[in-house]
Amino acid sequence: MTKLAVVMDPIEAINPKKDSSFAMLLAAQKRGYETFYMTANQLFLAADHAQARCRSVSVVDQSKDWYSLSEPGIKALNDFDIILMRKDPPFDMEYIMDTYILEQTDANTHVINKPQALRDANEKFFTEYFPECTPDNIISRNMELLKSYIQEMGDVIVKPMDGMGGNSIFKTSSKDKNLSVILETVTQNGTKTTIIQKYIPEISQGDKRILMINGQAVPYALARIPSDSDFRGNLAKGGTGKGVPLSKNDWRIAEIVGPKLKQMGIVFAGIDVIGDYLTEVNVTSPTCIRELDEIYDLDIASDLFDCIEQNIL
Repeated sequence: MTKLAVVMDPIEAINPKKDSSFAMLLAAQKRGYETFYMTANQLFLAADHAQARCRSVSVVDQSKDWYSLSEPGIKALNDFDIILMRKDPPFDMEYIMDTYILEQTDANTHVINKPQALRDANEKFFTEYFPECTPDNIISRNMELLKSYIQEMGDVIVKPMDGMGGNSIFKTSSKDKNLSVILETVTQNGTKTTIIQKYIPEISQGDKRILMINGQAVPYALARIPSDSDFRGNLAKGGTGKGVPLSKNDWRIAEIVGPKLKQMGIVFAGIDVIGDYLTEVNVTSPTCIRELDEIYDLDIASDLFDCIEQNIL
């Protein structure tokens, strides 16, 4: 029997109707996998062995009482066939330490996504591998440099490098009297690297999340359309999700990004596209499985495990 462990945020706090890790647990359980659950702070290394304090988990697709857990026990990470690393950002030093522990597994245990790839593929910086797809931008923590580039770019988006869900994202310009305080806040007074991207007006039509399985795009995206009161399309910030088939340009971007993901061992990713531009590559805990499944009668998590079984196990 295949043994699967999922490293994720506390299962009691998720929204099962929206959570992609929950979708993966449902799909694994349907296949007869033996499923286990742990939070990242349960990982540890002792006596040269990567281990975890974990629990077996069973899940039910309902809005209440959606999970049950066994009593906790200690298991070697090498006891698992598959480990899904699904902890949400922020991607901080503790996250990096978690990837070091996960990397101590042997060749028979497959960590998805690959720990080295999680470290190498910063979700904001990773777009720089694909300059033909990205909007004008600057990445720095020097506020004077950032201001000088904003003068040239006009309206811009300011984003921290380690955030998620639309947190601490600002729309601003060189004419904004709040520009200095925005840069002071996001760079933490010049101590934290920040990305400035040229504002893309097509955000009004949605920030499209395209899911990628082993370098191949799911043929539909979830366009996250901003509310009337916010420029951000993130669902967590009041955006509305709308299913759309991939456009010709979406396929072009997916075909450029996909081979690099596959080369790095990033089996499951979510790329974000606004208009004609790639704006992020999400590799830590991409979402939108459940929404796309419901709209298009898909089973994306099952497709993911088909890929894992065919190409890895």
